[in-house]
Amino acid sequence: MTVPRTARGRATRERIVSAAAGLVYERGVARTSLDDVIERAGVSKSQLYLYFDDRPALLREVVPHNLEVVLAAQEPHLVALDSWRAIRAWLDALVELQVAVRARGGCPVGSLVGQLAETDEAARVALADSFARWQEPLRKGLDSMQARGKLARSADPDKLATATMASIQGGLLLTQVRRDPGQLAIALDSAYAYLRAHAARDRG
Repeated sequence: MTVPRTARGRATRERIVSAAAGLVYERGVARTSLDDVIERAGVSKSQLYLYFDDRPALLREVVPHNLEVVLAAQEPHLVALDSWRAIRAWLDALVELQVAVRARGGCPVGSLVGQLAETDEAARVALADSFARWQEPLRKGLDSMQARGKLARSADPDKLATATMASIQGGLLLTQVRRDPGQLAIALDSAYAYLRAHAARDRG
């Protein structure tokens, strides 16, 4: 696999990954072939193999690509999740995103787990890293709140961030299956209540 050194090469590589991501979204991993990707990206087979050793290598790159799509859609909320108001606004924005897409498509990252994690160890690691990156802004925000006395000293920001991500993923799954953004809203209301249960008590 060659790392592109020119802007043109980087653009070609990104076009290939974007084409693969689009096809996986529409058809799933099993029904996405390299020939399909080549046709959609408008590249030659030699160009594809210049940047990717094989099909699994290309599919692995869909994981970070989709994560960037997810993170971009949540800006600017992820910049500073260091107050209860900011966290609530972020969670509400996640629900609004599902309303906008009519509860279709599921999670661009989570939807890849069942298709890749059990057949490609490198892809599983990439998925785990993606979830860690996604929840990191919340963990950092909770750390800051704890330092400022807004979160109980006994609270574990890592565990709270993981619990919140679990609620997001479960809520997105039910939203997709039931075509109802209210499912995510229910899950995130519960997640927020769980977070607030760890708020520092007013000593006054």
